[in-house]
Amino acid sequence: MPELRIIVGGREFDVACQDGEEHFLRTAAAMLDGEASVLLSQIGRMPDARMLLMSGLMLADKTAGMEDQLRAAQTRIAEIEAELEALRADPPKVEVPVIPATVTDTLAEIAARAEALANKVEEEA
Repeated sequence: MPELRIIVGGREFDVACQDGEEHFLRTAAAMLDGEASVLLSQIGRMPDARMLLMSGLMLADKTAGMEDQLRAAQTRIAEIEAELEALRADPPKVEVPVIPATVTDTLAEIAARAEALANKVEEEA
């Protein structure tokens, strides 16, 4: 079981962890140290136990806020997925306008006249 020396609030602590968990411990210690640094800059020197308690509470508060945001996001995702599922079950009908046959015939006639004029211009050129 590896032992690491971590620094929180300018104070060193020896902590043991499971093999392979060193990175997570260092990351957690850095987060705790960040909160402790804020406390120490605002309040000044304080006993280790109080500094660690207050830093832990500040991190817990941030974590609780993130959990609330996560729950709200998960709820919104569930709502969107339900909407998508409803759309898949009963897709909206899209009306495509139908071009009247008279318009199609007129366009074909115009195209034929344009080709005839193009052929005539080519012959004269």
